[in-house]
Amino acid sequence: MIVVLQPAFSALSDFIYSLPDRFEKEGYCLYKGRNELRVFDVNGLRINVKAFKRPNYLNRIVYSFLRPSKARRSYENSIRMTSLGFDVPAPIAYMEIKKRGLLDRSYFVSLQCPYTNNFRCFGQSPLTEALAFVPKAFGTYVANMHEAGVLHKDLSIGNVLFEVDQEQVRFCLVDLNRMQFGAAIGLEKGCKNVNRLRGDEAFFKQMAHSYADARGFDPTVCFEIMLCSARKSQQWFRRKSVRKQRLRKLTEVRKRLVGHFKA
Repeated sequence: MIVVLQPAFSALSDFIYSLPDRFEKEGYCLYKGRNELRVFDVNGLRINVKAFKRPNYLNRIVYSFLRPSKARRSYENSIRMTSLGFDVPAPIAYMEIKKRGLLDRSYFVSLQCPYTNNFRCFGQSPLTEALAFVPKAFGTYVANMHEAGVLHKDLSIGNVLFEVDQEQVRFCLVDLNRMQFGAAIGLEKGCKNVNRLRGDEAFFKQMAHSYADARGFDPTVCFEIMLCSARKSQQWFRRKSVRKQRLRKLTEVRKRLVGHFKA
């Protein structure tokens, strides 16, 4: 077992080491899919624990010898983002558990971000004038990241949290295991970086114009690239969803046929 714990959170040591035994039994489940997120109240702190899915055999070898695990990358990228002045959940620790010398389970532990809003709301309804300042502020925020050479490779609707205080917006980025630092980010690469966000034309126009203003680009070109790449991304995910549904139905039919012939 490998455990790396921030010295400032040494009082949480017993909790961290007990995670393999208590994770599935305690806490509040925020999300359960490929990975699982749970929130725990420990020593007066709200702790977010992300348990990553067990990797397949090939990735067990990769994450053991060739590449840092997702938990380690999340931890180290969080520290780096904080040092650059970008708001992310405060990293506490990461844990890796190996079996027969290969990675089996891994956990990333951080403080729970207090922001309760995410960008899903913009994909579900048209942008209102009352909220137009949010994508506008985010365009500037992303521009500042790109100017600092930071590329978040999974800027999806659930990974951008925000809080509004008297029309001042604070952003917090989560799911940081896929990051690039020291990158040269030009106009096209930067605009395509937001292709996993969802919204109407007004949403992307607000974001594109503020992004362009902050980086000295043509706002019309930025808007066209952002909107086009987002629409293509949306179409790709729809086709992927249809393929999954068809495969699921085919698997169910196959199981029924096998059960029928066995009977």
